[in-house]
Order: sequence, then C-alpha cells, then structure tokens
Amino acid sequence: MLWAFLTLQGTAQAQAQEGVNVGKNSAFTQLVPAESVERSAAQNYAQMLQQAAAKNALGPADNAQVKRLRSIAQRLIPFAIPWNERAKQWKWEVNLIGSTQINAFCMPGGKIAFYSGILKQLQLTDDEVAMVMGHEIAHALREHARERMGKNAATGIGASVITQLFGLGQIGQTVTNYGAQLLTLEFSRSDESEADLVGMELAARAGFDPRAGVTLWQKMGAANKGAPPQWLSTHPSGTTRIADIQANLPRVMPLYQRAKSNAVGASQ
Repeated sequence: MLWAFLTLQGTAQAQAQEGVNVGKNSAFTQLVPAESVERSAAQNYAQMLQQAAAKNALGPADNAQVKRLRSIAQRLIPFAIPWNERAKQWKWEVNLIGSTQINAFCMPGGKIAFYSGILKQLQLTDDEVAMVMGHEIAHALREHARERMGKNAATGIGASVITQLFGLGQIGQTVTNYGAQLLTLEFSRSDESEADLVGMELAARAGFDPRAGVTLWQKMGAANKGAPPQWLSTHPSGTTRIADIQANLPRVMPLYQRAKSNAVGASQ
C-alpha cells in the first residue's frame, strides 16, 4: 500500500512539473480592462477582414488552407483555457489573408489570421504551423497587448494618478488610442520568449511535435538570411530561439508523446 501511494505521489509530482514555467501574467494587465481590449481587437479584426474581402484576398471557408488552419486551431484551443480563464468566453476566429508577407497573429480575444506568404514561402508542415499558431495564441493568452497598453498608460498618466482613474477615464482613452495599433504593438523579448515556450506546450499537448520549432526557425533564418521577418521584428535571434526550444524540449516531449499515444488508442 505504501509503495502504491508513493508511486502515485511521484507520478502526480512528475506530471505537475511537466510543461514550461513562465510565471503569472504581468500586473500591468490589470491597468486596462480586458473587455475593452478584446472589444477593440474584434472591431479591428472585422475591419481587416472587410478590407481583405474587398480586395478578394480573404480565403473562403472551402479553401484547403483555411480548412487546414481551422483544423489545427481546433486542436490547440482546448489547451488554451488553463492559461487564461477568459479564453472560455472568446469567440475564436481563424482566417487566411492572401499576401506575400511572412506573417501571422492572434489578436486579444482569439482573433487569428495567417498570411498566405508564411505558408507558401516556408512550406510549413502541420507541426510547424502549430508552432507558429501556438506562439501567436500565447501572446493573447498571456495578454501581452494588454500589458503593453497598461505600461503605456502607467508611463503616460503616472502611477499616482492611476489609482484615481479606475473608473477609467484616461485609461479608457489609452485603449482607444492603442486599439488601432494592435497589429503593430511591439512586444518585449521576454514576451516573445514566453510566447515561444507557451506556444510549444500548447502544440505538444495537442499532439503536434514540438521539435518542429527547430525546423521552423531554420526555415525562417533561410528565408530572411538570418534577419527576423516582419512578424518577428522584435524577437530574439533565430539561433537563440532554437537553443531555448531545445532546452525546454524535455519539459514538453512527454506531453506530446502522451497526446500521440492517446490519439492512437482512440483510433483503435
């Protein structure tokens, strides 16, 4: 009995240690209401889709790549909720925009878009797409845009004034000002590293091979001759990212192997 108890305890501790460790979301997120950021993101996303549709650049629902992206998202999204309770309420969307840009993003509230250039130019496998999508979803889950707005609000208003404004006033204006810039907000390198690791875990739990992060960055480096592409302009270098991914693989490979094993068992 004691042996069985210790075995169960050891298994529980091992499972608790699985996955990446990036700490809690930044306290700066609390300076800006999540609802306001997500509402602004939804408005900007809808406008962007309208503009793409007007140019015949919005992928239709029956497009093979659109179906592929949505299928991958369906596997990733269930594993997003433990990272952010708000994700339960998000109205997730996944769309494809025709463009040569090597670009992808997930706006607050689960609004995902891929540019066709990233799929065509890099010839991404499903595992690599999952790594990109997981990274972008991670930005939304970790509320990096909201954090950036909170920091800007704190800088512009002053910490002593913020406590008087929680019925929002100027902070609300900050959301309005930055809402139109959600696609161009620059995240810090720590934000990008967090998104890499969280995205890798999401992909692994969904049954996508996290080692694809290495091949993804090799492709990125080759496509951009070592310079970061547009969607990663503030990110750490490719060699740094590959090293970080490799260092964290032992934390997520068991998750991937279990997901693959469960998938095989369910199919039999």
